[in-house]
Amino acid sequence: MSSTLTQKPALPPKREITTEPRLSDKIFQRVVTGGGLSSLLILGLIFIFLLVQGFQTFKSQGIHFLTGSAWNAAVNDANQIDIKNSHFGIAAMLIGTLICAVIAIVIAVPISVFSALFLTFYVPNSLKKFMVAVIDLMAAFPSILFGLWGFFVLAPVGVYWAKLLHKYFGWIPFFKMEAPFFNRSPFIAGLVLAIMIIPIVTSISREIFGQTPLDRIQAAYALGATRFGMIKAVAFPYARSGIVGGAMLGLGRAMGETVAVYTVLNVVYKINWHVLIGAGGNVASMILLKFGEATPGEVKALMAAGLVLFVVTLIVNSIADFIVSRSGKSGK
Repeated sequence: MSSTLTQKPALPPKREITTEPRLSDKIFQRVVTGGGLSSLLILGLIFIFLLVQGFQTFKSQGIHFLTGSAWNAAVNDANQIDIKNSHFGIAAMLIGTLICAVIAIVIAVPISVFSALFLTFYVPNSLKKFMVAVIDLMAAFPSILFGLWGFFVLAPVGVYWAKLLHKYFGWIPFFKMEAPFFNRSPFIAGLVLAIMIIPIVTSISREIFGQTPLDRIQAAYALGATRFGMIKAVAFPYARSGIVGGAMLGLGRAMGETVAVYTVLNVVYKINWHVLIGAGGNVASMILLKFGEATPGEVKALMAAGLVLFVVTLIVNSIADFIVSRSGKSGK
């Protein structure tokens, strides 16, 4: 009896501690890695395709392709493009792309940030879900709808605003008018692009504002801060990098937009720094305009223009990533 009581209970077998991941972890890791590498592979294949197709244009036109503005495709007797006598330049389209995108960002970012603040800190919960659903739905609208709406509805209003800008700020070179033609200008195109990217920037900014640590918000209120003071001292520093990232994402879409810009903008192969004059263009709309009637040789020139737009967008995204990393560190 006593020996039975003094007998120690049997210990369970020791578990083997290992860092070897489970089968499910291995499968998930491979799926995620494959997805990430596939996106890089697809981008690389697109870059190689555009480079191969546009190499002949770069070789024949040289630096003139980036500095010139003329687009003249010479055709020989065999109805084939004559590369030596053709002149292709996209300087005007590149400048127009940047001007329209910058106008869109200047207009869209303040509206988007204020909208995100309103949805996060001011709007009642009963109305918040509906407004968020509407904004997310707007982000999925096809660009042709924005283009048609901009042409028939926004353009007349934009012309009135353009006339006001010329009247009161005509002394600024960008708002100077050499001819009183306000319709289908880069300013109108920038307005349409701003409406297009507002939902994207608003959604990203709202998500970042919504992730502001609750303890910091409550600490600010405990110290006597008003709601505006809390937003200024807590929400903005925390969401700074997200706002910049959302703005740069909107900038990337504005630079690559095609149909909406083509609908509301007069494509003119001449560098135009005056944003209120109805003449301009961007690279994407030029490709859309020329592609349907282009000869095989001219298609290669359009591919070269697409490669330049691809590289410019990649540079903008790289700059955005650098700005986000720097602003993120400073906002901690």
